Amino acid sequence: MPYLLIVTALWAFSFSLIGEYLAGRVDSDFAVLLRVLIAALVFLPFTLWRGLPRRMLAGFWLAGALQFGITYLCLYRSFQVLTVPEVLLFTVLTPIYVTLLDDALARRFSPWALLAALVAVAGGVIIRFDRLEGDYLLGFILLQIANATFAAGQVLCRRLLLHYQPAQPLHRFFGHFFLGALVLVLPSFLLFGDAQKLPQTAMQWGVLAWMGLFATALGLYWWVKGSTRVDAGTLAIMNELHVPAGLLVNLLIWNRDFDLPRLAAGAVVILLAMALLRMGRPRAGALA
Repeated sequence: MPYLLIVTALWAFSFSLIGEYLAGRVDSDFAVLLRVLIAALVFLPFTLWRGLPRRMLAGFWLAGALQFGITYLCLYRSFQVLTVPEVLLFTVLTPIYVTLLDDALARRFSPWALLAALVAVAGGVIIRFDRLEGDYLLGFILLQIANATFAAGQVLCRRLLLHYQPAQPLHRFFGHFFLGALVLVLPSFLLFGDAQKLPQTAMQWGVLAWMGLFATALGLYWWVKGSTRVDAGTLAIMNELHVPAGLLVNLLIWNRDFDLPRLAAGAVVILLAMALLRMGRPRAGALA
């Protein structure tokens, strides 16, 4: 849990930094590519190429392509047709994808975990529901792809680590995760990137460097590490905390107007989801 909370705080700052300094100013494909390159360079010096299960390494390449590659390429493109409130609203469905995918891979159904995920989604909707405007159908589809691939990457990494239980520490092979992402984001930049919209200021370069090192390299590493120390239901709910955390950071630092009672109400509902999950654990054990 501590790892997941730390990453939630890192990603809460990331939303505001992207919105304030990068969105509409820096080419999105280049921003994603640079984040992956920085993260890959952080882990490559430690990366093992032999002595690990091939299927596990292949799984990490696939997880990287899903959880970072497809997810962020779709996420950045959604901003072209959606407002920021709409983006935040449509991302609240991630916990449901996490729960359903984990249950599907385990060939089981956990009603309490699904109920908790639905309650967490309700909390996110309370916080960020706004009137939808414009051509949002394409944006909605892009974000559901992003939600599903982000959830799939999390579940896949978690299950690989729990199944293989490698003797080597995670940092010795986590570089393979970002190499998998690079397989997608590099061709995307070469095909669709705009060389006229590269970073122009020291602030933009600094934000990208911070995003690559902390939000991407350390953030995803700690998120995957933390995912193995909680159950799938808790992992699903933790995916919802970025909404109140991101809005709170934006409110405190950039002084954006927001309905504080609404933020508090949504946060309480998300915490209620955690309580429901804990209530369901002993009952599930009794039924078993």
